Amino acid sequence: MQPTPEQSPHHAYPDHWEADVVLRDGGTARIGPITPDDAGRLVSFFEQVSDESKYYRFFAPYPRLSDRDVHRFTHHDYVDRVGLAATVGGEFIATVRYDRIDDRGRPASAPADEAEVAFLVQDSHQGRGVASVLLEHIAAVARERGIRRFAAEVLPANTKMIKVFRDAGYTQQRSFEDGSVHLTLDIEPTAESLAVQRAREQRAEARSVQRLLAPASVAVVGTGRAPGGVGRTVLRNLLNSGFTGRLYAVNHAFAADQDSLDGVPAHRSVGGIGEPVDLAVIAVPAERVPEAVADCGEHGVRGLVVLSADYAERGAEGRDRQRALLRQARSHGMRIIGPNAFGVINTSGAVRMNASLAPASPAPGRIGLFTQSGAIGIALLSGIHRRGAGLSTFISAGNRADISGNDFLQYWFDDPETDVALLYLESLGNPRKFTRLARRTAAVKPVVVVKGARHSGATPPGHAVPVSRIPDATVSALMRQAGVIRVDTVTEMIDAALLLADQPLPAGPRVAILGNSESLGLLTYDACLTEGLRPRPPRDLTTAAGPADFRAALAEALADPGCDAVIVTAIPLVGTEGEVQSGDGEVLAAALHEAVAERTAGPAKPVAVVHLEIGGLAQALAATAGTRPAGGDVPEAGPAQAAAPAPVPSPPAGAAAEPGAHTPAPTGRIPAYPAAERAVRALSESVKYAQWRRQAAAPGRVPEFLDDTIDEPGTAALIDALLGPAPDPRGRPLGHDEARELLRGYGIGVRATLPAPDPDAAVAAAVRLGWPVALKTTAPHLRHRADLGGVRLDLAGEDALRRAYGELTELLGKPAELQPVVQSMAPRGVDTVVRATIDAAAGAVLSFGLAGTPSELLGDVAHRLVPATDRDAAELIRSIRAAPVLFGWRGSSPVDTRALEELLLRVSRLVDDHPEVVSVTLEPVVVATHGLTVLGASVRLAPPPARTDLGPRRLPNY
Repeated sequence: MQPTPEQSPHHAYPDHWEADVVLRDGGTARIGPITPDDAGRLVSFFEQVSDESKYYRFFAPYPRLSDRDVHRFTHHDYVDRVGLAATVGGEFIATVRYDRIDDRGRPASAPADEAEVAFLVQDSHQGRGVASVLLEHIAAVARERGIRRFAAEVLPANTKMIKVFRDAGYTQQRSFEDGSVHLTLDIEPTAESLAVQRAREQRAEARSVQRLLAPASVAVVGTGRAPGGVGRTVLRNLLNSGFTGRLYAVNHAFAADQDSLDGVPAHRSVGGIGEPVDLAVIAVPAERVPEAVADCGEHGVRGLVVLSADYAERGAEGRDRQRALLRQARSHGMRIIGPNAFGVINTSGAVRMNASLAPASPAPGRIGLFTQSGAIGIALLSGIHRRGAGLSTFISAGNRADISGNDFLQYWFDDPETDVALLYLESLGNPRKFTRLARRTAAVKPVVVVKGARHSGATPPGHAVPVSRIPDATVSALMRQAGVIRVDTVTEMIDAALLLADQPLPAGPRVAILGNSESLGLLTYDACLTEGLRPRPPRDLTTAAGPADFRAALAEALADPGCDAVIVTAIPLVGTEGEVQSGDGEVLAAALHEAVAERTAGPAKPVAVVHLEIGGLAQALAATAGTRPAGGDVPEAGPAQAAAPAPVPSPPAGAAAEPGAHTPAPTGRIPAYPAAERAVRALSESVKYAQWRRQAAAPGRVPEFLDDTIDEPGTAALIDALLGPAPDPRGRPLGHDEARELLRGYGIGVRATLPAPDPDAAVAAAVRLGWPVALKTTAPHLRHRADLGGVRLDLAGEDALRRAYGELTELLGKPAELQPVVQSMAPRGVDTVVRATIDAAAGAVLSFGLAGTPSELLGDVAHRLVPATDRDAAELIRSIRAAPVLFGWRGSSPVDTRALEELLLRVSRLVDDHPEVVSVTLEPVVVATHGLTVLGASVRLAPPPARTDLGPRRLPNY
């Protein structure tokens, strides 16, 4: 007799299988195990399924479920028999189940690793992608229970179900037997199945955002009867923006006979509207929000913008209220922006929606803006308006309990209205996913990020998300690797956005500087050198230069193949009598526009203007020119750009721009800056991003030669043995010999050390290892601290060794405290450090730097996400500021960087293949002119953290 879930702890209810998911049309559903308490819901669900769908499921007419059927379909052991249901509004919309079978198709238990799987989807929900997402989840459950294959019998006429299996990306076999299609699927994830899953995720999440940004109807719930207040303000802003859809005012306190407010239909509830509502803006006190959400959910509202405050930003009680809000909304298939949100804006001519507290809509433009802070959102809207730019979309998500920056990256990825994505973030709820999505989006359009709360080490109020413990410098390096343009301030964000949105990407770092002030030109020249650009000597047009001179000089610079970008510097013109003429900015702007518009041959080049107190110039430059400059694609780098001075992180495999990828189209606007440093910094970011984009077309790879020298199965067996059958969740550090053995499986040799508890043992160890030797302390407080005198090198004989031993113990302490060891000398070289660590939120990170106190003190360490490619490894060692030491600094011999790159790849492969290896430190790694030597290694093993990025699609629940 099979044990019931109540009888066996092993078969207890698996609540970790519960998940909220986004469906193909952008709505949400809840997935969870079916239990005996679901009998009523199952019967109701079955009664709503058409006879045809029942026939496809059972291969015969099946009008109703018998009591025996209901018991069988609701009682599971959660191991050999599992059923999952998708629900919306608390009701079943689809089910899936598997039954473990043996090789003859009969019911079985483990170790049988095959199961029969079957689906049933309510007809009104077919076509929403429900079966596809259920297949992902039931396959994950099956793998957890030791099942490796699914078998399914499908009628040939059931083409929808056949397509679900065929398009899943799993390895499969198909045959036709006894009038049905027999399918066998290997449910181990493949590169294809993961790609299919992520493509579906992108489409679904983008669609869920699109439903919020382009509704056909909006209801403002909580519209005050008197002027003022949040709800009334949003209603007024929607009217003033010219919203193209239907608009409704909702307030339960409206009089029964009141039918309009400010010319908008007025209702006491969403249910009283009587027509479909796509988006509801909730502006009622927090205690009344559940009632409003229930009203919306019960009447088919698709999404919510919750402006109401007093949620997670108010502490534990508010956090519980926020989680309840999220559960309630998702139970009805709705997604949320907020709570404590500032609102959303869409400037598209087809929508024209300002559902926010911003008094005026920004001008239409090609920039998308997401912010987690309403105050920062206000500042950014003001700054962008003041600079003459426009936005495609604006979202201020507040506590972002549901919709986050990740969702908007999914949306902006293929949004034809957006050329540049800006994000102000204070927390990263899912850094792995953010990095993946940012890398994909950056391959087709710039992504500019400002990260707040960089140094606090805590989550900002209202952000109930996991906190990553990796340093901010590491976060910045990983963003760069993903192609993200990371800037420090919102001012720098706007500066970069204007250049990226309005100007073509540069082909390289060569900059022409021209203007009517020698001093301003020199400041610009110095700023270019500071930012790693290659400026040409400034061209001084003298203070007597007029607009025609500027036009001719700019046209000449744009035609010059020796430069990739142009910075124009301008001060007010000085008249013949010495008077300052500061009001002719429109004339100068027209001349510059004409020079750019006349450029028709060769690659397009970005132009930026630095000006001091020239009235009207910035506004005139921001006006759209009559003719757009040619080009918009990423230009190819010519031979002169091959030696760009600053290494730029390259995109990992898979980041290449997709065919037909959108590239920003120049608008003819020329960005203007009040300081040379700001213009140059924006241009520098554009140069580095353009280089990243070019490299995205040919991503790096993991060299195949590693496979011949790596014993993955043997290492896995060793790790299992070291962790034991019941590993400590906190993990365990490996001893010296254990670490050497584990690393040897991946072709990483660690030079042997022998303990030296006394002078005689030290001499015996030296004889065994061979002279000359090094004597080192291994006490934790002295490890890798040669500056404290804990290391003695090049000891060529017994006398020298005994003398060094005596000095060491006399200076630093007793042998029992110092734990001295003897090690044979390695060839001279540069001491370096290679590390790999796993952060539960961000994933595995590979790091490199020079050994020693100065590098630690200055934080001169480079980082890359694992798995690292050959290009990542090459750029990792070139990214640190002390990199010249490796390449022959001050006449020294260059070291073997190829051997160092190979070592980095081996460490990356180790932690990628074996997530139980949560930390590896190789220190020091002495890199000589030929080869390298690993002198010390520490390894820590632990049960691997959950990899949510590799599992089935699910929404986070914070």
